[in-house]
Amino acid sequence: MIDKTWPTAADAVADIPDGASLAVGGFGLSGNPIALIEALLAQGTRDLSVVSNNCGVDDWGLGILLGAGRIRKMTSSYVGENKEFERRFLSGELELELTPQGTLAEKLRAGGAGIAAFYTRTGVGTQVAEGGLPRRYDGSGGIAVASPPKDVRTFAVGGEPRDFVLEEAITTDFALVHAYKGDRHGNLVFRKAARSFNPLAAMAGRTCIVQVEHLVEPGEIDPDAVHLPGVFVHRIVEVGAVDKRIEKRTVRAAVVAPTGSGATAATTKEW
Repeated sequence: MIDKTWPTAADAVADIPDGASLAVGGFGLSGNPIALIEALLAQGTRDLSVVSNNCGVDDWGLGILLGAGRIRKMTSSYVGENKEFERRFLSGELELELTPQGTLAEKLRAGGAGIAAFYTRTGVGTQVAEGGLPRRYDGSGGIAVASPPKDVRTFAVGGEPRDFVLEEAITTDFALVHAYKGDRHGNLVFRKAARSFNPLAAMAGRTCIVQVEHLVEPGEIDPDAVHLPGVFVHRIVEVGAVDKRIEKRTVRAAVVAPTGSGATAATTKEW
């Protein structure tokens, strides 16, 4: 029997060294492996290179590692909602490899599947392909490091020649992942939006560490319900229910029924 369970989040991340590369799941604040992130913060690991769709907010998710000065580089597709991220990037304290969201997802998936690189239409004719995107500023408004140009080739698609840009796959030293449910063999079930980047991050990490809300015995998850097989998972720790935060709540006044319709006027707001 292959039991991949670890007693605590702190134990599970204890061997992540300074300078490690991490693939971290989550989309916005949905599916952030917050218990693993907090454990990494507590043990003092620094100089991290992190691949994740975004960097949380100032006081949640990866934002707490960023605020403590533990992240050296981010590879992301969305960098809004985080003032500290903006400050560190523009001051030259943080390196950023900005990547289109679909491309980032495929780079992680390709890394996990053993595919070295792939060609895509996304980014053709832009600085994504031609280079020149700021990766690090010099602190005075100038660009210290810019993205290099990428290989562009023409392929016939549907009988018509089209340009494609070469994107290299991503693999990392470790992956930090949140799942709703998992068994002791590492088979995982994700819930709703948390399924977005978590399976892809799990695939890309050479050592995949997963926090689950519910840990069950092997065989309790129907094979047809498994979203990611345990072959990609190396460590799993049960953390119970976690706080599920929302980046922005957008509210609107409830629709008030016309007078005489028999309906009661709404006095609450909906989101």
